[in-house]
Amino acid sequence: MQRLILSKKNHITLLSGILIAIAYFGKVGIDSPVLFQWALIVASAFGLAPIGIQAYQALRVKVVSIDVLVTIAVLGAFLIREFEESAIVTFLFLFGAYLELRTLNRTRSAIKELTEMAPDSALKRAENGAFEQVEIDAVSVGDVLLVKTGAKVPVDGTVQSGEGYINEASITGESMPVGKTADSQVYAGTILENGTLQIVADRVGEDTTFGRIIEMVEEAQDSKSEAERFIDRFSKHYTPAVLLIALVVWAFSRDIELAITILVLGCPGALVIGVPVSNVAGIGNGARHGILLKGSEVIHHFSKVDTIAFDKTGTLTIGNPRVTDTELYTEDPESVFSYLASVERESDHPLAKAVMASVRDTSFFPVANTDVVKGGGIVAQVNSHRVAVGNVALMEQEQVNLNKKAMEDMAAFEQSGNTLVLTAVDGELKVLMGIRDQIRPDIKKHLQKLKLLGVKNLIVLSGDNQGTVDRVAYEIGLTEAHGHMLPEDKSHYIAALQAKGQIVAFVGDGVNDSPSLAQADIGIAMGSGTDVAIETSDVVLMNSDFSRLPHALGLTKATANNMRQNIIIAVGVVIFLLANVFFSEWMNMSIGMLVHEISILVVILNGMRLLRYRLRSQ
Repeated sequence: MQRLILSKKNHITLLSGILIAIAYFGKVGIDSPVLFQWALIVASAFGLAPIGIQAYQALRVKVVSIDVLVTIAVLGAFLIREFEESAIVTFLFLFGAYLELRTLNRTRSAIKELTEMAPDSALKRAENGAFEQVEIDAVSVGDVLLVKTGAKVPVDGTVQSGEGYINEASITGESMPVGKTADSQVYAGTILENGTLQIVADRVGEDTTFGRIIEMVEEAQDSKSEAERFIDRFSKHYTPAVLLIALVVWAFSRDIELAITILVLGCPGALVIGVPVSNVAGIGNGARHGILLKGSEVIHHFSKVDTIAFDKTGTLTIGNPRVTDTELYTEDPESVFSYLASVERESDHPLAKAVMASVRDTSFFPVANTDVVKGGGIVAQVNSHRVAVGNVALMEQEQVNLNKKAMEDMAAFEQSGNTLVLTAVDGELKVLMGIRDQIRPDIKKHLQKLKLLGVKNLIVLSGDNQGTVDRVAYEIGLTEAHGHMLPEDKSHYIAALQAKGQIVAFVGDGVNDSPSLAQADIGIAMGSGTDVAIETSDVVLMNSDFSRLPHALGLTKATANNMRQNIIIAVGVVIFLLANVFFSEWMNMSIGMLVHEISILVVILNGMRLLRYRLRSQ
């Protein structure tokens, strides 16, 4: 019976409203006191049923909830034959709860939109080679799937054959279609705008990037900040306190109506709902704009950041470096380039890829005893020679002689903003390469927005040489630049900033910089939804889009400010109502409940403003 009544709560609300309207028609329209009284009695009884059940369920778990206060107040009003008050209070309370649920659901629209984007079927290749439509749960890793024009990509996978353009807005936030050919990566939930693709499933279901984004946003919206946890603790003590005050007032004044009115007006509904709705709306706005915020605590800390440290490659720069200058110290460059290419072919580092692109037409030798030197480079045996490829620190470790000419060349390369890659064979320097990455377009404008949002220190921490780092910092207007830093050096530097009282965010790629991401108060990953980026950071900027960083900071500041506004509104209304109970003649239970429910809607609507938040000048 309890479950049935609660499931029909909206119908009961409507019925109560109709009965109250009938009551007033009986009083004003046909002058029938009997109809007026009995319609209000029935409306009170119907309205109290779901409220009383919720109060009973709360008391069973030893919680004095808002429903308990309202139930006691309505029963008291009923006993003193204030049927008009009891009917109106129950109707307003139920109608307010209906509006709360309706508007709160709207703030969760980001989750709803994401969930609706999730594919529910796929064209799977059967044993006979034909493609058959199956439920998405029937797809396994390794299956070959067909995606036609206008269809959603059902899984994360690799293109086996075909060409087409995919709208990846659901993953990256970018609406510009991305061309896909053989060996391209595709993501579940994206849409093939034209073309036909056959893809091999790499990840399915909840393991896809899209599935994990939905899961992460859901967890973030359900998380609680310190402010919310405080309000939860406060309301547990506050609600019984209101009940005690009402009892004390009744004991001294013997005015049961006054005591009942205090119960109604003291309900902390707006206080309880105000902070969560801001949190949910802020995280929802971020999800729509390709910004994944991992919970309320992230919003709280990020809004207070005054220092942001950046990795250079792939963060401040595009991450697609190329060889711009080369100096040879050998009479047999062909052999040296073959050794160099053989070693670099073993690495996935962006600098290694740049070297490989510059020495593409060469032969390769077997590589043995490869030793990756952290923060230095690679040492390996190639064709019976010891080959070292890396930075100056590696050359010093290998005791390679750097003569005056080499030192002058390195200084000139660094002055031009190059990262140095040196190659030594059997302890002798053979090749010096200068590799330069392009700075992200419009990054200076975005950094200026961060300064306007209150960030005082913008710092680059890089493993590159100091000359390159200084040049980048100068071009884009950073406050500090530190080069020749290993991953642990970056982490230690961030810890030193925190020891000085600075609140630090670190922006990196989520892989090599994981110690710094963990050390910083806020770790921000630049990455197109990669596994490591999602797992190791507090904030993920999808599609490595730097322009989303100012929006993310502005959004967290707006959300934190919105939470404070809602707390002030909620507390202010309760103080106003209780003050008027004692110091005015016009305040009564019905008016108080009406103001109380309006205050709840005000804080919800105030929170919902965050769904439309956009950083100024964007």
